[in-house]
Amino acid sequence: MFPLRFFRENLQLGEGGEEGRDNDVARETFERTGASVMGKRMFDLGEQAWPQEAPFHTPVFVVTHTERDPWERPGGTTFHFVNDGIEHAVDQARAAAGDRDVRIAGGGATILEHLNAGLVDEFSITLSPVLFGAGTRLFDGVDASRIALEPVRSEPSSRVTHLTYTVHPR
Repeated sequence: MFPLRFFRENLQLGEGGEEGRDNDVARETFERTGASVMGKRMFDLGEQAWPQEAPFHTPVFVVTHTERDPWERPGGTTFHFVNDGIEHAVDQARAAAGDRDVRIAGGGATILEHLNAGLVDEFSITLSPVLFGAGTRLFDGVDASRIALEPVRSEPSSRVTHLTYTVHPR
């Protein structure tokens, strides 16, 4: 993501950057997103790393057990802290997003929890041939008896492959 023009602009990392299909996919994803949901761990890591103007520019609903007042950032991002379950976080995000998408931003455990709860209609993965050796495996723990994936799109580029799936209940 860091070399992409859109990502550099969005995080205010300076001018320039690569254009092309990867850049277009990143831009299209952010443009169709009306609200995001993320886990507390991802928020904690991002809170330290994001610039003053957080990169979402939409409401973000943080699933947590901690009560905290909303945190408004310049540029249109307000973090709302939801401590009564993922369903309530998604309901609030849907209301805030209007006719735009709700993006489950992560981390991996949060995505898995939403997937198993039947709260995901479609998802995209940007698969890169980089092995980190650690982290949360996205599909470990998916309840395959309840969920079926239908491939919608596979689009390779020189760096990554963009994969999109529709999620169906079994």
